[in-house]
Amino acid sequence: MKTPPSRKLFAYWNARRGARPAPERGDIEPGAIRDILGDSFIIGFDVEAGHPFRLAGTQVCTLFGRELRGEPFMRLWDDTSREVVGALVPTVADEAAAVVAGVAARTAEGSRADLELLLLPLYHRGRTQGRLLGVLAPVVAPYWLGAEHVGALEIGTLRHLGPVVETLRVPGPASAAARPRHGLTVYDGGRK
Repeated sequence: MKTPPSRKLFAYWNARRGARPAPERGDIEPGAIRDILGDSFIIGFDVEAGHPFRLAGTQVCTLFGRELRGEPFMRLWDDTSREVVGALVPTVADEAAAVVAGVAARTAEGSRADLELLLLPLYHRGRTQGRLLGVLAPVVAPYWLGAEHVGALEIGTLRHLGPVVETLRVPGPASAAARPRHGLTVYDGGRK
């Protein structure tokens, strides 16, 4: 994940879910993530309505120059991306799997910005097809933010953040015991 809001929300979501595939909606305390609320959102799982925004942070709304609450999440995407995102949302909900994606944003004036999208499943009344928690944050804050507004989003690279993410460790310097020895090493076994 490239943006601090994505990393922070994923770490918080991961801690709140514990051993479960996803936390309950009521387990998410806005005060615990107050510094990233502007980049955060919650969408409802409703295919017919285009997965409407239940909540949208001020930074997310500023990107589009309007309040997004009640607006379909699917309406934000260009025609090509809409099909991919339309399949992605149910996958996140059905499989209780976190996904991070690169997103290109373009304004009507021709300006561009790279964003990062994080989608996380939430249980809502015991089912995952209720709500999704997310972040939509610029990788680098665009100079035009607030003066120009995003017309449509284009999906880029996608990564699944499954249980393997928790077990990954960044390799550090090798200890003296783990360093390879130079010279001849004899192993027992082999030809008899």
